[in-house]
Amino acid sequence: MHVDSQTAILYFGTPVVLISTVNEDGSYNLAPMSSAFWLGWRCMIGLGSTSQTAQNLLRTRECVLNLPSVAEAAAVDRLALTTGADPVPEKKQQRGYRHVKEKFTLAGFTPVAPGTVTAPRAAECPVQLEATVTAVHSLGQDDPAQYGRIITFELKIRQVYLDTAILLDGNPDRVDPDKWRPLIMSFQHFYGLGDKVHPSALAQIPERLYK
Repeated sequence: MHVDSQTAILYFGTPVVLISTVNEDGSYNLAPMSSAFWLGWRCMIGLGSTSQTAQNLLRTRECVLNLPSVAEAAAVDRLALTTGADPVPEKKQQRGYRHVKEKFTLAGFTPVAPGTVTAPRAAECPVQLEATVTAVHSLGQDDPAQYGRIITFELKIRQVYLDTAILLDGNPDRVDPDKWRPLIMSFQHFYGLGDKVHPSALAQIPERLYK
């Protein structure tokens, strides 16, 4: 049986992403989010327009998408209810957020010098994707009360760094899904992947054919 539901959010389960960007003064910001999806080497992300990350992206047009595994859950949680924005935006004040400038230090992540962008990578994350902004779009054009509050960014992945521990044996360009255990956010709670539940017909397609 189904019922008509007015749930406030629709976070049915997506990977957690730590976005590293460069602040105006040259310091680094690190922000957790989970509104992201990938199509090939393009990624779409959604952010509140008043967030420090959104402002940094609009200014610098680049970032690193760091994907933590389940092993980094506690470190990611230390970033919860923090923001690089100062003063703290009103909506975030209402939710209990506080301003933190040294996000890498707070979480215990190590910034690593990047290769194609100026934002640093988070060394502890098994997946690190350097990216640049190719398009920006504000959501909610049909709703004046919502328009401009959320911004979507189309990102082009420039460089991919993968921990060898998650690679398919003998293939440096393939992630082994039995080794990669991404941290998942589902309705504001952390989860990990379970065992494979069924063979996939799509898995028969060589990944090279997607390039």
